[in-house]
Amino acid sequence: MDKQDFMRRAIDLSIENIEKGGGPFGAVIVKNGEIVAESGNSVTLDNDPTAHAEVNTIRKAAKKLGTFDLSGCEIYSSCEPCPMCLGAIYWAKIDSLYFGNNKVDADKIGFSDKFIYDEIDKDFTQRYLKTESLMRDEALEAFKRWKEKDDKIEY
Repeated sequence: MDKQDFMRRAIDLSIENIEKGGGPFGAVIVKNGEIVAESGNSVTLDNDPTAHAEVNTIRKAAKKLGTFDLSGCEIYSSCEPCPMCLGAIYWAKIDSLYFGNNKVDADKIGFSDKFIYDEIDKDFTQRYLKTESLMRDEALEAFKRWKEKDDKIEY
């Protein structure tokens, strides 16, 4: 199989997902030329706002491979990932991202991420979501302990 085959599968998943009652998104994770995991978006099916196709697929791949580090993998998404999914892709250390539809296409059918990108650039005190830093000095204790821990698993 080649890149087009993997992308075609992600697109097929996005179409199949509509028939299941989910959103029009699909994703596939590939390692060494083989599909490791695939999923559609299940936000409305699972009542889970984080259940985007990419996140669902990352969770499945990590479980199947027995690791949170998906280095050596590629992800094929039917649409350019939202900020949450893009963050998850980076955190998973996936090597490459390929997508079909772009964020402008998604915006045209009611899936807009622009406001999130705009919010990220603002100081937290200026965001739409009321945000306040609270008890920082006490919270830093956990970071101090993590830094000092000799047997921690880095990620």
